[in-house]
Amino acid sequence: MNSRAPQLVLVRHGETEWSRSSQHTGRTDLPLLEEGRQMAERLRAPLGKWRFAAVWTSPLTRALETCVLAGYGDVAQKKDDLMEVNYGDYEGRTGADIRTTRPGWTLWKDGVPNGETLEEVGARADRIIAEARALQDDVLLFSHGHMLRILAARWLGLPPDGGRLFHLGTASLSVLGSEAGGQQPVLVSWNDTTHLKD
Repeated sequence: MNSRAPQLVLVRHGETEWSRSSQHTGRTDLPLLEEGRQMAERLRAPLGKWRFAAVWTSPLTRALETCVLAGYGDVAQKKDDLMEVNYGDYEGRTGADIRTTRPGWTLWKDGVPNGETLEEVGARADRIIAEARALQDDVLLFSHGHMLRILAARWLGLPPDGGRLFHLGTASLSVLGSEAGGQQPVLVSWNDTTHLKD
């Protein structure tokens, strides 16, 4: 019997052309770059210290490919709720480009035209969290930068825009857990990329 509370292990997908150039990549279904594939393979060793009751992945190629290369393709279940934010009219644009016409714009404060609201993404995160907590065991998630930042905020009881507080790199590992007999959600570790270093 595990003496600690169940944990939610979050993996952001490996690098793509648009993550490298800081373009907002919502539903555009880009593959990993070769470097991103190598990053995904390096997730195998650190993830090997857990035994997961479930493995869930966004169905988008960059997350699914990361999941497969990390060694979980045969057990993963696709979850649409783990897809990245729908950036609407800002899909494919960088923040710097958007701010040329909307000075001071941020996703967290201003949202996106014709895309998802933070509250809608937060509701998706809440569904994932509820399903994971019901298993009462460790769960592994492969998803995307903004989605995972919002999920972490919701795990901690923050509003969806609390995700602005959490930077998240490609192929990073983060762990959500709890203390006080499972009553207090906590951040166990965040944005760990030590497995990517030579």
